[in-house]
Amino acid sequence: MKKIIIILTIIAISGCAELQQVVESLPQQTGSTIGISNTDIANGLRQALDKGIDKQVTKLTQKDGFYRNELVKIILPEELRKVDKALRDVGLDNLADEGLKVMNRAAEDAVKEATPIFVNAVKQITFADAKQILLGNNDAATQYLQGKTNNALYQKFNPVIKKSFSKVGADQIWANIINKYNAIPFTSNVNPDLTDYVTGEALKGVYKMIAVEEGEIRTKLSSRTTDLLRRVFALQDR
Repeated sequence: MKKIIIILTIIAISGCAELQQVVESLPQQTGSTIGISNTDIANGLRQALDKGIDKQVTKLTQKDGFYRNELVKIILPEELRKVDKALRDVGLDNLADEGLKVMNRAAEDAVKEATPIFVNAVKQITFADAKQILLGNNDAATQYLQGKTNNALYQKFNPVIKKSFSKVGADQIWANIINKYNAIPFTSNVNPDLTDYVTGEALKGVYKMIAVEEGEIRTKLSSRTTDLLRRVFALQDR
């Protein structure tokens, strides 16, 4: 009988040890005394977005930051693709190329001026359910940021793009392009709002690059460069 009791005790102890290992391997739950608070998770998400701005968005401010980056390169709106083709058909390839390039130059210049807007937006953002966002898709925090800030940022970003168009000479180049196109026989006149178009495309590019860094943080331990990032994003690891 004593032997049976000893055997059962050993099994129980062994079982408890295995159970403890399982418990320790599980993510700590938000709200528990040893877990991570919702505030910590929110701060971790903000830190991830800040890192995306610092590491990825700054790349867009460099020369060819948009133009040579296939993830965010601004191509012509549909209305202007016929303009591009018509110019090339009459031998104005260089002018067509320059028109595309200066649109991207304007975006690069504007992002440089507008980066503080994004930094401030991240500081002000309030995560309604930080844990749900943390456990969401690889770009869930970026999507949340975009949903909360896109309209307001557009209003701030648009005049910056307009200023940048003038600064890099894009307004004069496109005025020349449109005039030359409209002078080609049998073409219908165009007068696109390029400031509006480039503003929207530049914003998409910024959010895209923030999402790239968020994905890196979510999937690569080496990208979690602070203690807070390591603790918070460990919760979403499987």
